[in-house]
Amino acid sequence: MILAKSKFILLFLILPFAFSFAGKLPASQATGIFVSAGVGPRLPVGNFASTTDLGYGLNLELSYTDSDRLPFFLFARFGYEQYPGSQSFYQTSEYSNYSTQSIPVQLGVRYYFSPLVERVVLLMPVIEFAGSYAFVKHLHEFKAGTGRTNFTEELSRFGFSTGVGVSMFLLEIMVSYHYFDSLQYLSMNLNVRLPLYINY
Repeated sequence: MILAKSKFILLFLILPFAFSFAGKLPASQATGIFVSAGVGPRLPVGNFASTTDLGYGLNLELSYTDSDRLPFFLFARFGYEQYPGSQSFYQTSEYSNYSTQSIPVQLGVRYYFSPLVERVVLLMPVIEFAGSYAFVKHLHEFKAGTGRTNFTEELSRFGFSTGVGVSMFLLEIMVSYHYFDSLQYLSMNLNVRLPLYINY
């Protein structure tokens, strides 16, 4: 919870800076290295949804582009995600607590389309695709009297994600689908991006 609160505070501190520059750095001019922070809900789907409720996630990203690849951006992303167990799952099982923590690492590419709006603020559709690795930890705790022993399960998973969104470049909203074996979910992120190095 402390980490989540720190991320929210960080986003609110840099939001005014991002708004002041959003629309001034279109993807076709942004050559360099950028860092971004994102936060948002995580919605389990498939079998994962039968045991797990809505979670949350945080991430940090480093992206790079140059004039030969515009408007493509290459990115590396590191995140943290947490999911509580579903109350309906507890009622129909021997579990008293079931939670999932995930640390995903992604390498991918992002593409910015031509702006939909340019007059007041720059607004661009964006798509992305990434290969993913996740270190996953499941906490299994059982009700008293079941005779079962609590344990922690640690797994490594490989998968992918694909996402769409709208971007003012330094501020954007992304909705993505993430696939891992036995771990699929939808994410919605508010991302704030800041330049580390720019060369026009």
